[in-house]
Amino acid sequence: MTSDTDRKSPDNTLKYLSLVTLTGQNAVLGLSMRYARTRPGDMFISTTAVFMAELVKLITCLGLVWNAEGQNVSKWWTALDRTIIKQPIDTLKVCVPSFIYLVQNNLLYVAASNLDVATYQITYQLKILTTAVFAVTMLNKKLIPTQWVSLLTLIAGVALVQLSDVKEQKSEGPEQSKLIGFSAALTACCLSGFAGVYFEKILKGSDVSVWMRNVQLALLSIPLGAITTFAKDGGKIHEQGFFVGYDNFVWFTVAQNALGGLLVAVVVKYADNILKGFACSLAIIITCIASIF
Repeated sequence: MTSDTDRKSPDNTLKYLSLVTLTGQNAVLGLSMRYARTRPGDMFISTTAVFMAELVKLITCLGLVWNAEGQNVSKWWTALDRTIIKQPIDTLKVCVPSFIYLVQNNLLYVAASNLDVATYQITYQLKILTTAVFAVTMLNKKLIPTQWVSLLTLIAGVALVQLSDVKEQKSEGPEQSKLIGFSAALTACCLSGFAGVYFEKILKGSDVSVWMRNVQLALLSIPLGAITTFAKDGGKIHEQGFFVGYDNFVWFTVAQNALGGLLVAVVVKYADNILKGFACSLAIIITCIASIF
């Protein structure tokens, strides 16, 4: 008979492997996106890149579900029909994070437009705090003293950055834009915390695979992404084309973005959202150090 320790060992290995991979992926993605948006040449439309990342993620997850079903098309379709089509209420529940993430992403555009890069990145790390609060209230998790100290240190860091930013920016422009940017980032943090914990509860509360859950998420995120893309950049797309500025490096960045979404789901499944947040914060530090060189 297999012991609990034997069963948990593969999960622990996957937990730490996914955390390390997510940290590395976030660091490389940050550098890649910076290079892709600052290099000379035709600039790609960012909303189309986000949409394509969601599409790549959907196709990848459909392939992984197909592989899990023994690479049998009939079993693959039966699994999709049983989990998605015949359980519409369950699918709608999973779609809730998709809508929240859409609102969150739009708020992040507002925040990024009104805050400098360093302030934006550090402020957005408050999502670790909101995630911890929602994890305690929604999942009844208990945080150890070290985790609370880390969270309080994060709050102190954000407060210092904000005070420093106000002093430096007083003479450079209207204070209102900073207020709007910080408010947008703070709201996005709250939405990120809720959506992440909600998704974690769904993933860990059923036997449905991570890949199938991502397929369910895509059912709303892709249509909403298409609407957002054409609502925001329809004029540019009409004039320049959907794939203007795309080359191998842009496709590489899109693939990294899609990989990040899959890694987040794995981390949430086998670890938790708080560890995910700290992994992403570590990635920012790595990115900052790497950008110096």
